[in-house]
Amino acid sequence: MSFIDLKGMLQPLGAVKQLFKKPHTIQYPYETNKASDNYRGLHFNDLDQCIGCGNCSTICQNDAIDMISLDNIDGKKGDSGLRPRIDNGRCCWCALCVDVCPTGSLNLTKDYIFVTDNPNDFLLTPGLDNPDAKDRLSYTCDMNTSLSLYDRVPMRELDGKERVKSFAEVVLGYSEEEARAEADRCISCGLCTEACPENMHIPEYINAIARGNDDDALRIIYDNNPLPEMCGKVCTRVCEDVCALQVRGEAVAIRWLKRYATETAPTVEMIKEIVDPKIEEPNGFSVGIVGAGPAGLTAAYYLALKGYDVTIYEAQAHAGGMIMYGIPKYRFPLESIDKQIQYMESIGVKIKYNTKVGKDITFDEIYTNNDAVFVGIGLQNPWNIGIKNEDSPGVISAIEYLKIINSDETYDVGKKVAVIGGGNVAIDGARVSARFGADVTILYRRRVEDMPADWEEIEGAEHEGINIVPQAIPTRIIKDEKTGKVIGIEYLKAKMVAEDGGRPRPVAIEGSETIYECDTVIGAIGQQADFDWLPENYKEDLIIERGKIQVNDLRQTGVTKIFAGGDSVKYGNSDAISAIADGFNAVKGIDKLLLK
Repeated sequence: MSFIDLKGMLQPLGAVKQLFKKPHTIQYPYETNKASDNYRGLHFNDLDQCIGCGNCSTICQNDAIDMISLDNIDGKKGDSGLRPRIDNGRCCWCALCVDVCPTGSLNLTKDYIFVTDNPNDFLLTPGLDNPDAKDRLSYTCDMNTSLSLYDRVPMRELDGKERVKSFAEVVLGYSEEEARAEADRCISCGLCTEACPENMHIPEYINAIARGNDDDALRIIYDNNPLPEMCGKVCTRVCEDVCALQVRGEAVAIRWLKRYATETAPTVEMIKEIVDPKIEEPNGFSVGIVGAGPAGLTAAYYLALKGYDVTIYEAQAHAGGMIMYGIPKYRFPLESIDKQIQYMESIGVKIKYNTKVGKDITFDEIYTNNDAVFVGIGLQNPWNIGIKNEDSPGVISAIEYLKIINSDETYDVGKKVAVIGGGNVAIDGARVSARFGADVTILYRRRVEDMPADWEEIEGAEHEGINIVPQAIPTRIIKDEKTGKVIGIEYLKAKMVAEDGGRPRPVAIEGSETIYECDTVIGAIGQQADFDWLPENYKEDLIIERGKIQVNDLRQTGVTKIFAGGDSVKYGNSDAISAIADGFNAVKGIDKLLLK
């Protein structure tokens, strides 16, 4: 027998030495082994924390993640209603999906053993199929380790103490480098588009900015918004409220990026060259529009592009409606308004200024001489404050005051001003008064956190030295007995009382009367539409309830050829972007009516 044969016979006996050693394997399922603390096992998703942005699915290089609907998850603003499903046959557990999850809802666990005869079982919906895995998380990602960029590029603006001395524009805008960096933060989830009343193509134009293609960004923006510079400066930006990044960090500066893109085309000629609007041949139909506010201008622009003969009847000397006469020029300069109006006129929109319907032209004439009519009058009349002596000299509504100042006229508010209200109009009235050297105090009946004004506007007012007194309920205007002019305002302090878990309401504290001495009281508690110009026979058919017109989805009223939009419609939100959306949708309705 050779040595080789002998070695072959004895070699199996060498395994005997392993009998008393600890085995490297386990007898599953009778025993389990503990994974390391940072082991990358099966996924877990906190379904309530997840917003269905799909960022995990986008980054997965193995196409292992699908976004699916679940029976118990409903979509809403800021939540697509979808949730990730993992194909564990494809997944390599690289954890990139965890690293880019903006909410931190998606994690990996210590679970790694999964045995089944059914291949479909490897399609796991984390959080639904393994709810108990929440207690076995291993690989997680916080704001410091995430691949997402949570910090917004700061916006430069004038110092509060300096800017209050003039009407110079407060916000200075992004530089090219700043805009590129901010745009690069966008994860293109599209939640913003769903929240925007106009459903603007937000991820598309932001991605164009990030790529360095500003011309593309401008063309994308003008596809469904003809007043983008206005939106880039004063939009209420509900899109940012649902940005996936704002769950744990700061929302992408969507408004400021829109502003940047529009300011890359500083002249009407450049806008036309870049946007290159395609104007269709005249279709033989004419449309009359009442009011040159955002709704009317939007309808006019897209109707003109479609070949309609469009004429706007505007009561004032300048187009723009409330964005012209209600927004201070330190927020929205006149040259910005003019540029956008001139561009619209250059593509065929006709505007008849100083033409008040009901006085300079009857509504019957407009109705008879046009194939369709669009009403976009806005809310021009202020609500009364509802307290004693409010008809005294020295009491003025914020809307009237802002209109006077924006028309380059004068109104002396004196040395001390009280502003009643908590919305953007109240803040605007206060900040304008401060620019004329007044000491200004805002009286608001609820808490500061309850104020409907934009938080940036509230901060801006505070930086400019304006005092805000919350939980203050005005009771009467105090006037001089001889002149009748305002010398002060009395208010009661309030406590906030919650009822049935609802929104706390202010309740006056008995005996807490306080007097604030002032020269002017500015009221800003809301506005209403003025329909005095409209003949009675139209009012009944239009169906006007509580001062607002009822319309359908295409903004058509109870009168077949009359459409309406903006603040004066029944369902509408009182902001410019909603008015723009109304004008855009009314064009679809007019097309449906006339181009059958």
